[in-house]
Amino acid sequence: MDPTTLDRIIELQKNPASIRNLCILAHVDHGKTTLADCLVASNGIISSRQAGKLRYLDSREDEQIRGITMKSSAISLHFQEGDEDFLLNLIDSPGHVDFSSEVSTAVRLCDGAIVVVDAVEGVCPQTQVVLRQAWLENIRPVLVINKIDRLIVELKFTPQEAYAHLQKIMEQVNAITGTLFTSRVMEKQAEKTKEEQGCETPLEDQVYDWSAGLEEADDSHLYFSPDQGNVVFASALDGWGFSIRHFALMYSERMGINPEVLLKTLWGDFYLNAKAKKIMKGAQVKGKKPLFVQLVLDNIWSLYNAVVTHRDKEKVEKVLASLGVKVMARDSRHSDPKVLLSAICSQWLPVSQAVLSMVCNKLPSPIQITAERVEKLMSVGVRRFDTLPERTQELKNAFLQCSSNENAPVIVFVSKMVAVETKALPHNKKRPLTQAKISQCRELARQRHAERMAAAQQNHSVNALVDIQSGRLCKGDEIATEGLKESKTEEQRETFIAFARVYSGVVQKGQRIFILGPKYDPAQGLSMLPEHCNPSDSLPEVPHLSCCSIENIYLLMGRELEELEEVPSGNVLGIRGLEDFILKSATISTTPACPPFTPLNIEASPIVRVAIEPKHPGEMPKLVRGMRLLNQADPCAEVLIQETGEHVLITAGEVHLQRCLDDIKKFAKIEISASKPIIPFRETVVRPPKVDMVNEDLGKQQKVAVIHQVKDEVSHGRATGTLHVDSSGLVTLTTPNKLATVSVRAIPLPQEVTCLLENSSALIRTLEQVNMTLREGRNLDISVRTLEAITDLKAQLESKLQGRKWRDAVEHIWAFGPRRCGPNILLNKLEGYQRPSFWQYLCQEDKSGKDGAQTKNTREFDNSIVSGFQLATLSGPMCEEPLMGVCFCIERWDVQSLNWKHENTFEEMATFQEALGTIKAPESTDALEVTPTHPSQAKRYQDITSADCYGHVSGQLIAAMKEACRHAFQAQPQRLMAAMYTCEIMTTADVLGKVYGVVGKREGRILHEEMKEGTEIFIIKAVVPVAESFGFADEIRKKTSGRASPQMVFSHWEVISSDPYWVPTTEEEYLHFGEKADSSNQALKYMNAVRRRKGLYVEEKIVEHAEKQRTLSKNK
Repeated sequence: MDPTTLDRIIELQKNPASIRNLCILAHVDHGKTTLADCLVASNGIISSRQAGKLRYLDSREDEQIRGITMKSSAISLHFQEGDEDFLLNLIDSPGHVDFSSEVSTAVRLCDGAIVVVDAVEGVCPQTQVVLRQAWLENIRPVLVINKIDRLIVELKFTPQEAYAHLQKIMEQVNAITGTLFTSRVMEKQAEKTKEEQGCETPLEDQVYDWSAGLEEADDSHLYFSPDQGNVVFASALDGWGFSIRHFALMYSERMGINPEVLLKTLWGDFYLNAKAKKIMKGAQVKGKKPLFVQLVLDNIWSLYNAVVTHRDKEKVEKVLASLGVKVMARDSRHSDPKVLLSAICSQWLPVSQAVLSMVCNKLPSPIQITAERVEKLMSVGVRRFDTLPERTQELKNAFLQCSSNENAPVIVFVSKMVAVETKALPHNKKRPLTQAKISQCRELARQRHAERMAAAQQNHSVNALVDIQSGRLCKGDEIATEGLKESKTEEQRETFIAFARVYSGVVQKGQRIFILGPKYDPAQGLSMLPEHCNPSDSLPEVPHLSCCSIENIYLLMGRELEELEEVPSGNVLGIRGLEDFILKSATISTTPACPPFTPLNIEASPIVRVAIEPKHPGEMPKLVRGMRLLNQADPCAEVLIQETGEHVLITAGEVHLQRCLDDIKKFAKIEISASKPIIPFRETVVRPPKVDMVNEDLGKQQKVAVIHQVKDEVSHGRATGTLHVDSSGLVTLTTPNKLATVSVRAIPLPQEVTCLLENSSALIRTLEQVNMTLREGRNLDISVRTLEAITDLKAQLESKLQGRKWRDAVEHIWAFGPRRCGPNILLNKLEGYQRPSFWQYLCQEDKSGKDGAQTKNTREFDNSIVSGFQLATLSGPMCEEPLMGVCFCIERWDVQSLNWKHENTFEEMATFQEALGTIKAPESTDALEVTPTHPSQAKRYQDITSADCYGHVSGQLIAAMKEACRHAFQAQPQRLMAAMYTCEIMTTADVLGKVYGVVGKREGRILHEEMKEGTEIFIIKAVVPVAESFGFADEIRKKTSGRASPQMVFSHWEVISSDPYWVPTTEEEYLHFGEKADSSNQALKYMNAVRRRKGLYVEEKIVEHAEKQRTLSKNK
């Protein structure tokens, strides 16, 4: 990088008002990286001719091959508008749905965003996602409608049709923004109403006046409109772009009209009355050309017609003369008309000038950060901002001031860790030699040559000279060899650079700072540390708090890094030396009062699993190191070791998986082999079927036989006396020591309840933490919003669980599972056991003191029941997959109380042992150890301890509860649930049939299709099972010759309708399916595949009714 430019950037970093931190967001292939190339070319970093072809910010090899961005990368640009200089920290982000976590890491560090929309494809699914992410992070977006040249060249639109099309795109984008705004206003209005009315009013009696909030709220600044200056129309590949301000200023000089008037009327239903020389309203009604068409689009269409369509040289010369543009001779003679077009447009309407000018005028600087965003960043989990310590709340001013004073606390957020090869660091790269350095090296070489010649003259011997030279050569070879070894070992190491932003203070090289983990509590930290402590002091150990030194700080310049000494507040930077302290993201500060920032909003959840192993078993340590580095370098990937010992990688999709496998090979530097994707399933129960497989009505007797077929098999195979299953599906199980008995019934949950629980898992986990805090006798202040969400969850459960069998079910919820926050319910149906409610924080009523002695005894093993339920829901009986949508009702729970027997027996035995003189009398019977020495004494001891021969009651109760739940599950109709992708496919009409064929072959189904108005593009929405999705994108591209491109994102879990255990029972089924019924059962195929992978027993016949092959000619 030019030292002059670097010095200028360092100078601009000290003025937060001139800084703009922004990212580029869009759907895949809408032109983000091409637009970024144009902006980078404006600084002379790359040639303007290479913009759009070089893809400068796509530094990875696989990004260049696939043509999509996979990693967000940053670059700092200098822009001058008038007398003002601006520093733009630009972050290019991916558009593919698999890499939406990279978008989250970019958005957190920015104050604004450029949202790019394809003029032909319009608003796509990922466009909606990035707009929502920008909204959740409270950053301001501006709009660039890209690829307008496609309207001219591909769709052959007239200017009038193009104008109507652009209006529709803007309406679609504004509709998404309006929906997000409305939801926020409603939330605020609900909070305000709640505070005014208090919590005394029942939820069902509250009536909110939503309209009042919407009428009072100002949303004029939110929407995109060209007259507000937050929209640019562009074609990044052709190098042109404009805002209507450019044309307003140009035509105001020619027509003598006030530019402000033109700015308001150039976009909209206005036309120019040539006779009256006035701008009038009502162009559409009167059939006139709108001003935007007449003054803007007509000129662009004429230019394309002259240069690209007709290649009219005379007309091109007239255009060049009217625009005052000079073109090089080689451009005008070039065979590709786009070269001439780019040469003209880059001078007439440079896209970088239009976009950067809009960014500087419309996006906020770091000093304009809102108080609402600061409070949202500092409020972690259920904690409210006003409940944070006073010193922590004072840091809000440091955020708002964005100060770089010496006394200002340093607050930095690290959004991700970026892996960089050590040889790519600035101090390891070879720098180009300056003229002064070249002269210095030449002088040094002359001196060495003179010394060698002097030494040769002193020896007067040619042999001596040869020996000296050979000795120097050998020594030089040794030094070179050592240097080569050192460089090889250096190349093998990966260095992690923290991708971060400074919110307050000045970050300096070598500075000591605190690393705040996501679970760090500032109140606890301040209570354990001295009042004015520094990271350099020797401090006591605090949970989730560590100290380290910053080794280097860098300016991020796309593919390169520039080393800096310090970075002031408001800037994006790279930090080296934190890889041992930060896994994925963290907050760093010089004060322990700073809270950790709220976690990133990651849209895509990892769903695709593969098991990885090295091709050579001896290289397993290298694989483990490579997976550890990947886990740190990728915000979305997860790495774990299963109970089977497999090393499993979890990714967001197929493209993400391939990139992660390439990264592991690069980190570990070994060859690896990956298993077929491990498909997740869920197990559930459904209501008894009413018809059989040939749609014949099932009689009651036949229905019971089908339901309890598995139950009968299990009950016949079990030892008598421990397990009993009645005709209604109630399972009663007794522990082996006969001390405890549980009765459990499994009931399917309604589908809407299952979906509600799955979407509310984070809220249920929060409520579980609150309940645990209450049980420990501590109090926890949670935010009003979280409290309302919990109340709303309870109200929704009550409204969805209606009917006689669900009466008061919500109040009797014992636990959720698995992992205490899953979509299964444990229900307390025991008579006389009034345990504390799961919703006790809402009612603040603890009924534990009102229960009898029997309840107190059973409460001892309350956790054992819950633990057994958690184990049962974590791995079901079908193929050891988690359960989903099942409610287990405990209807009986008996535990024999043996306390009095044990006390009397222990006292009796202690007296007996004392009389024999074998032991001393203990202080307590709990610590008593008995060693029988006499035969009669041994028999007595055996009788006493026979009740505990199977271990503790709690352990047996856990096992019994788990088995009871599994048998209750098997007593109901069992089904598998498959993970489903929502698939958006954009294609043309001529390949619709092929798309339908591929979707049907993959067990998917079409939900709906619609045609984009004015285009030939169809948008098909379908659902495809994750199990059938691998290779789907490649197959659909091959079948359609690249004219269809799917985007898949995880949507929901869906019950597979076929019963995996089904066998024909009726005459019609035997007639239809045959005696063996060996037609393909999709659920059975999935279940057997999972069981086979896990090493479980699979009931299948390899060969059936085999016969030896006979030929026609026999040997006689």
